[in-house]
Amino acid sequence: MSRFPHRTVSWLAPLALLALWEGAARGGLLSDQVLPAPSTVVATAADLTADGELPRHLLASLRRAATGFALGAAAGLGLGVLVGLSRIAESLIDRSVQMVRAVPFLAVLPLVIVWFGVGEGGKVFLIALGTGFPLYLNTVLGIRQIDPKLLEMSRVVGQGRLERVRWVILPGALPSILGGLRLALTHAWLALVIAETIGATEGIGFMATNAREFLQVDVIVLVVLLYALIGITCDLLARFLERRLLSWHASYAPGSP
Repeated sequence: MSRFPHRTVSWLAPLALLALWEGAARGGLLSDQVLPAPSTVVATAADLTADGELPRHLLASLRRAATGFALGAAAGLGLGVLVGLSRIAESLIDRSVQMVRAVPFLAVLPLVIVWFGVGEGGKVFLIALGTGFPLYLNTVLGIRQIDPKLLEMSRVVGQGRLERVRWVILPGALPSILGGLRLALTHAWLALVIAETIGATEGIGFMATNAREFLQVDVIVLVVLLYALIGITCDLLARFLERRLLSWHASYAPGSP
């Protein structure tokens, strides 16, 4: 019995949607001022690439996202491991982290402007803030869900605390940590959208804001599609890491559903 081609269908579905969109636009069902055809958006992207504007703004956004993600991921993972391993650290840290996590981004925005002005520091801070929480929560959850029998067996064979963390706890928590990584990548781009509203002079968020002022719908749609493409690329990268780092895990072995 042949297997259903899940991966092929997963790519054919969005391609079919694009074809339907193109057909509706060419058939006059969609106005260019409402939703330009994909071919029109591609032509706009080619023009902006040829004059260097699109690469410049895209690189600026990628630089911000990468810097903020690195800082937020390091903080989230470090605090998550600390809280997951220590009840004392949980008492000192977790309540404060949960309180900060509950504050909406837009509520923090005026304070960030006061602290950092409209420079790059505030934008990177917002991205780091959005990135750190998913990784923190999933790291703590993964460590706390380690099978107690595994921990007991590691004690029986004489492993010390550091060995137990290295060989039992962190590998056991890795599926949850990598799940948090996928969420963190998504949150990094969501935070970037908000961050680039703070006095930005470059970046694809700035492109969209500028295009809105001049009613350039094709540029706005291009930016939306860029966010979508970057998002799926980040997700594919995270899935690749899962397959490589969790090849020993039954759920991630080749041929698993």
